[in-house]
Amino acid sequence: MSENQEIKQGYYVGERSLFASSGLTIRDTIFGEGESPLKESRDIRLENTMFQWKYPLWYCSNISAKDCTWFEMARAGVWYTDHITVEDTTIEAPKNFRRSSYITLRHVFFPNAAETLWNCQEVEIEDVSARGDYFAMNSSHIRADGLRLSGNYSFDGCSDVTIENASLLSKDAFWNTKNVTVRNSLISGEYLGWNARDLVLEDCTIESLQGMCYIDRLIMRNCKLLNTTLAFEYSTVDADITTAVDSVINPSGGVIRAERIGELILEKDRIDPSKTKIICRN
Repeated sequence: MSENQEIKQGYYVGERSLFASSGLTIRDTIFGEGESPLKESRDIRLENTMFQWKYPLWYCSNISAKDCTWFEMARAGVWYTDHITVEDTTIEAPKNFRRSSYITLRHVFFPNAAETLWNCQEVEIEDVSARGDYFAMNSSHIRADGLRLSGNYSFDGCSDVTIENASLLSKDAFWNTKNVTVRNSLISGEYLGWNARDLVLEDCTIESLQGMCYIDRLIMRNCKLLNTTLAFEYSTVDADITTAVDSVINPSGGVIRAERIGELILEKDRIDPSKTKIICRN
């Protein structure tokens, strides 16, 4: 295909139907059965276009997609691609966005987000809803505002992440992370943040069984802990909690401030209780 060409109401089937295209605007078009229709393409603008089969955008660069649809079989849709913006789009297919960089997702719905956003860098997320396990594994430099996620094991192994105004229903969220900050968000799920380093939670409401354990440098500012038990085990903590905490077990050190603590477990054969200061306002 030559550059600066417009395709409108196209229908393409077969493998690599528009392989290595450049400078195309594609509108009101359907890519039916056939793998890798736009593999190795660059400078592509997609509007109201549908992908119905596997691997549509691999090894691509400078892609814009607006009002588009990835159907369920368009799985593994965007791999090894850089500088891609997706807006006002439904992505039904799993395993999307892998080993890609400079990704912007704005007003996107992922009804099946299993294994999505793996090993990606420089990701901007705005007003995104997603359902699926293992979201954003091993990715870095993520900025998210208005993320609504339902799925376990999210953000495992991530680094340099800022999340604001989110709702995260996710068991084992933020495991093995570095430099993660979550603000003004709801987080509900067991075993929150294990093995993390430099995890900051500000103005958050949290519900978690055995949450915030095995963390090196946990900071909590103005947070609510609801139905949260056996918290802070083997963690170094600077926590300002505005509610009661149901139970705390064996923190490694730091300061915990709360309205009250229902049960405080300090086992001298496992930790040094003198390294943690407990302040209960009530």
